[in-house]
Amino acid sequence: MNHCSLLSAIVSAPHMGRMKRTIAVMGHYGSGKTEFAVNYSIYLKNKGHDVTLLDMDIANPYFRSRERQKVLEDKGIPVIFNTYGFDITEDLPAITPRIRTPLEDPDMNTVVDIGGNDSGARIIKQFIKYFEGDDVERCLIINANRFETDTPEGALFHLKAIEEELALPVTGIINNTHMLAETRPEDVIKGHKLCMKVSEETGIPVILDVCLRKFEDDLKGTGYDLFPIGLYMRPSWLDAKV
Repeated sequence: MNHCSLLSAIVSAPHMGRMKRTIAVMGHYGSGKTEFAVNYSIYLKNKGHDVTLLDMDIANPYFRSRERQKVLEDKGIPVIFNTYGFDITEDLPAITPRIRTPLEDPDMNTVVDIGGNDSGARIIKQFIKYFEGDDVERCLIINANRFETDTPEGALFHLKAIEEELALPVTGIINNTHMLAETRPEDVIKGHKLCMKVSEETGIPVILDVCLRKFEDDLKGTGYDLFPIGLYMRPSWLDAKV
């Protein structure tokens, strides 16, 4: 199975074939990796796959997958993060060993939301054997509107830092260029161009371009492998009128 088979199949194939079972989602703080992880988990479930979301982000106290635990579990998607199963320990750097269960289940698709930067990636080293196999896609989310990844050089710096920390290569790049509610189709196009430059430098394929659902029709003519998403992680109070 080649790199493109993980996510390009999302929109281009009428019947999605066997994809890599574990999807490790990494990226800089503010890249939107958690939003992608939540949306992709829901996508898999809607397609009839058994899926578990592992929230392994203990480096950043904001915008974590566990914050949408009820939404996901109401859809039949277990969320695993700490021993207690709720955020009484949300600020402690601890991950439950229960994460091994879905990672060892050959019939379970597992989406892993990993903490930002190389410091967040460091957290999974105690479980590194689960991220080494051929059935694992190690995805780097890039937001070309985010300071420090808004140039090919900056994005490459963070990519290499994560690879060095894990001693494992990134296998796919995902363009998730956004400005939260202010995102426009032009942002996705800008991000795709930056990600392609990173791809040319590294040989790592761009496997997906994330866009808001309302912009899917605007971007269809680009030929990108689009993955339309909703904004599950954006708190409603951010859009309140004052």
